[in-house]
Amino acid sequence: MGGAVTLAAVILLGLFAVWSGCRVFVVDSMVRASFSLMLSFFCTGGIALVLHADYLGAATVFMMAVEMMVMAIFMIMFMMNPAGLNPMVMVHQNRLSIAAGAAAFALLAGAVLLSDLPDRPVDPARDTTANLGTELLGPSMLIFETAGVTLLAAMVGAVVLSSHRGRFGDTDAGACPPGLTEGGPPAGRRPEEGGGHGHGGGNG
Repeated sequence: MGGAVTLAAVILLGLFAVWSGCRVFVVDSMVRASFSLMLSFFCTGGIALVLHADYLGAATVFMMAVEMMVMAIFMIMFMMNPAGLNPMVMVHQNRLSIAAGAAAFALLAGAVLLSDLPDRPVDPARDTTANLGTELLGPSMLIFETAGVTLLAAMVGAVVLSSHRGRFGDTDAGACPPGLTEGGPPAGRRPEEGGGHGHGGGNG
């Protein structure tokens, strides 16, 4: 890939990463925010791949895909509004958030522009990806494998719990959990009259 093509790809991926990252604070649901953030990380991983940092790019894409999908599934399962898709306020403490974001951007941009980055080319014949993978995962492969199986079990459990047949019966049969005693009143908070669901946080 030529230098001009590489530069153009980095610029386009960077702009799309910033755009999709901003979408996290514009959309009105946790699920949409999760997928917008996932797209931003995909673009970041794509930049690493374009710059021939194969391991970092692939790891970013795979790790963020799994993480954001798990987050979206758990939002669907546990959010008070159906599937985490109902409109809700996604931004709080606006001024503090803007100030913190601007300060972090200025700090990182200054570090990139003002740092004297080293120039030590690696021998092209050396398999740096394999060496890095062995260094990072060699003594911890069992932990990563166990974490992968655990995440898969959590995703399957989330799908089962959020299916039509819920923990307390069919989802369209009411939202009341069973009583603490046989025939007693439902345990926990009761839904509002008329079948509506209350919204927590700042939306109540």
